[in-house]
Amino acid sequence: MRRSTTKGFARTSSLLRENIRKAGESRGFAQSRVLTHWAEIVGDEMARICQPVDVSYGRQGLGATLTVLTTGAQAPMLEMQKEKLRARVNAVYGYNAIARLRITQTAATGFAEGQAIFGHKPKTRDTASSPEIKAEAARVAQSAHDPELRQALERLAANVLNKTTR
Repeated sequence: MRRSTTKGFARTSSLLRENIRKAGESRGFAQSRVLTHWAEIVGDEMARICQPVDVSYGRQGLGATLTVLTTGAQAPMLEMQKEKLRARVNAVYGYNAIARLRITQTAATGFAEGQAIFGHKPKTRDTASSPEIKAEAARVAQSAHDPELRQALERLAANVLNKTTR
């Protein structure tokens, strides 16, 4: 009579789980990239209403789960855009890195994770540079023939010179 036990055999997915995880991380799928470049990945509009909390791998090892935090009022709107959000994150990596998207919600005040403000502060430019720094920046950028490139080089030179004089 034949037995139905595996006698030492294991599923392929359990043997390859760690290798798949390492391969995913070597392709650039690291949690820090999703967390640090969130506004660039999903756009400013969506970044104002949600923020990533965690990227976790399931038991199968294929595809990860992205957990996104939002407020209670924004959760239904985000739920409708779930696939769009998942597609944007996967477009950055070029393959189906995120298989599932989980939305958690909290009030504006409450737990420490929920107290974060989702809106990003607009970038401010330091325009209080001295005339000497402006003149030096213009001298550095004068060799550029394109006016837009020259202005960009002047701003870069002024920022570098301001930072070095502080």
